[in-house]
Amino acid sequence: MRRIGLAVAITLNLFVAPLVGEAQPAPSVSRIGFLAPNLPTDLGAVRFLQGFRQGLRELGYAEGQNIAIEYRWAEGKYDRLPGLAAELVRLKVNLIVAGTPPAVQAAKQATDTIPIVMATVADPVAMGFVSSLAHPGGNITGLSSIQSDLVGKRLEVLKEVVPKVSLVALLGNPANPNYAPLVQQAQDSSRKLGVRLQSMEARDPSAIDNAFASVTTARAGAVLVVGDPMLLDHRTRIADHAVRRRLPTVAGSNEFVEAGVLLAYGPSLSEGYRRAATFVDKILKGAKPGDLPVEQPTKFELVINLKTAKALGLTIPRSVLLRADQIIE
Repeated sequence: MRRIGLAVAITLNLFVAPLVGEAQPAPSVSRIGFLAPNLPTDLGAVRFLQGFRQGLRELGYAEGQNIAIEYRWAEGKYDRLPGLAAELVRLKVNLIVAGTPPAVQAAKQATDTIPIVMATVADPVAMGFVSSLAHPGGNITGLSSIQSDLVGKRLEVLKEVVPKVSLVALLGNPANPNYAPLVQQAQDSSRKLGVRLQSMEARDPSAIDNAFASVTTARAGAVLVVGDPMLLDHRTRIADHAVRRRLPTVAGSNEFVEAGVLLAYGPSLSEGYRRAATFVDKILKGAKPGDLPVEQPTKFELVINLKTAKALGLTIPRSVLLRADQIIE
């Protein structure tokens, strides 16, 4: 009887063993939050998301398989960001990708423990997001777009194209933490170039129209756009105003020029989001965000819209054309 019982037990184990193997829990899926102030359907936001997803794929992540992403879009309404960030914290995500300054600020207010990855923040030290670029400390790291160092370059290019300009309107969104340091940098650069600046603030899309009306009243000769997600979402409106009012305009990304703005000079924003994926990978593998140095872009693009130049009656100097990385005709 004992021999029969042992044989039955062995036989049962042969059948049960594979089933036990199949019942083992699947590998854990990392859950990350993606917090953005943009409209999810905007071309710029789509490109940033494509860059981020490309970066994840290159590192072996497949959405829905070994990584899950919780998307939260503020649709241009920055006052929604704190609530959306709080939602992600309640979901207990492994980390939060908050690419732009308004999103980083909201995420920072919502948590000091969940890692936060930046993608396009001009001066994260001045904004209080990190202690230093080399040693961020805390729970935030990622990429700096160092736009504060580029504002002067944009004004220089604008001055080359419109050498007689004396008053430049600065279009920006005061609700963006980037705004104050970039305005300061623009003021420092404008004095060196012998140019005066006129502030034209736009906290929401409807204010863009009023801002351009004030430019006409002040008789500014050109416009400098300070980087902001809401303004990026409404770049076509900005370009239309600029062309209709015959105002040469310079911005920070090629998306503005594709919409009809005259010039842009700066790093590729979609590349910043692709690189952000490397920080996600390192953090998910155990790295502490405070120990990961903030990266800075190494390539900057000068983009020119010749169709807009023609509409404005401008001839772009050959010296500027030769430096262009992309020319839209």
